[in-house]
Amino acid sequence: MSEYENLKMGEKGAWVSIVAYVLLAAIKILVASIGNSEALRADGLNNTTDVIASIAVLIGLKISRKPPDEDHHYGHFRAETIASLVAAFIMMTVGLEVLIGTVQDIFHQTQTQPSLMTAWTAIGAAIVMLFVYRYNLNLSRKVDSQALFAAAQDNRSDALVSIGAALGIFGSQFGLYWLDPLAGTVVGFIICKTAWEIFRDASHSLSDGFDEEEIESIRNLISQHPDVWVVKDVKGRLQGNQTLVEATIHINPEFTIQQGHEITDEVEDQLEKKMNIRYAHIHIEPYEDND
Repeated sequence: MSEYENLKMGEKGAWVSIVAYVLLAAIKILVASIGNSEALRADGLNNTTDVIASIAVLIGLKISRKPPDEDHHYGHFRAETIASLVAAFIMMTVGLEVLIGTVQDIFHQTQTQPSLMTAWTAIGAAIVMLFVYRYNLNLSRKVDSQALFAAAQDNRSDALVSIGAALGIFGSQFGLYWLDPLAGTVVGFIICKTAWEIFRDASHSLSDGFDEEEIESIRNLISQHPDVWVVKDVKGRLQGNQTLVEATIHINPEFTIQQGHEITDEVEDQLEKKMNIRYAHIHIEPYEDND
């Protein structure tokens, strides 16, 4: 399956998130107004912001599918990484809002007792989002999509937010009004932590950072070719979900250009088969004693 087909398949996950968020947001806000629950209402408003994040992921996946053009010679795959950044910023905003809101609740506690219906609504929503999380997580691994993986982490965070809201509502039934802001604070920290991890990975990729262990694995694989005498240099970077590799190898100086070309083809073929690296540029140089 090509990278473009993977991206198209990844769009299904974004659509699943959008539909789930729209329905859950509407249900939560309606039930919260009937059952007098500020926690569930906040959870519903949180889902409305998640719709925006999911739309950003969907747009990023669609742009990534555009083929190379005259001013994007390597394609548009990095649009997917940018979508991950947008999702991270939105998640961080929501996490900070949850933290600020819970701190305010701690200093201005209300003694209202919401209906149990709101707690069960929050539990049901959490179960739905956990299913969406598992679906998007598995799909992101299948199609190797960074943006969809970020969306999956957002799905999990939203499930935790709903669980936190439910705990707070259940606690209020027993007079434990402090349980609601405490649960909200923990959830807020979890959301912020997840957002930071997504931001860190996306910014590392956009700044051409690359895993040193993977570079070493690529170097070892190239060096296994019997006609590669020295692997002089290996560089890698990510273009969305695609790995781009450049390497300089030294071969027998008596080989012809045709023989050198065949060696590079064989090295590139091994990189694709064993490490799924479809874009590799192998530069050959004649081996010298001082190498």
